[in-house]
Amino acid sequence: MAINNHSAIVYPIALLSIFAIMTAWINHVVQPTKPKLDGSSRHDPDYIMSNFVTTQTDINGDLRYKLASVEMKHFPDDDTTNLQQPRYTQFSANKPYTQVQALRGHVSSNGDQVQLIDNVKITRQAFAEKGEMTIDTNYLNVLPNEDLARTDSPVIIRQVPNTVIYATGMTYEKKNHTVTLLNKVRAHYERPEVKKTSPLNTTHSNTNSKKK
Repeated sequence: MAINNHSAIVYPIALLSIFAIMTAWINHVVQPTKPKLDGSSRHDPDYIMSNFVTTQTDINGDLRYKLASVEMKHFPDDDTTNLQQPRYTQFSANKPYTQVQALRGHVSSNGDQVQLIDNVKITRQAFAEKGEMTIDTNYLNVLPNEDLARTDSPVIIRQVPNTVIYATGMTYEKKNHTVTLLNKVRAHYERPEVKKTSPLNTTHSNTNSKKK
């Protein structure tokens, strides 16, 4: 299977939840702070949280999402937030969950930019007849206000059972529900085996009728 450079690959089910995840993440992590009047301009954190987990449920009490991080630091001088080993999982009734994780995260002031750094992995749970799908890269820059996520780093997309796509650079546009792979795109695809059914054994019997 060959894919040309700048190919647009549509994953509406698998990737649509990325920005919902980022938006909820930003709402929980970035909190507006009042300016300090002490004249301090040093880049020191004003608070640090370790091994925290936060969850949210819907009106029926069902779990909507869970955010966990080994450590979170907020810096008042530029209103940014650093995360260590962030992991966000979004749940939805009758839909597969999606998880985003990385070794490090950086959220800009007002949450207009989220940078995920080192061992970034997006996982969409298997569902129905579709196997688990993952996207691996070392860097992902998410712009929630523009409904855009992009990276210039190598990416690997794996779809169970036997599809693997390699590329350098990726852009996800929520409005168009498309993922554009930018350079050096190559793919390996194996058609899933179809279980063969044994033919039915039919027995034909001839009945001779005799007239009396």
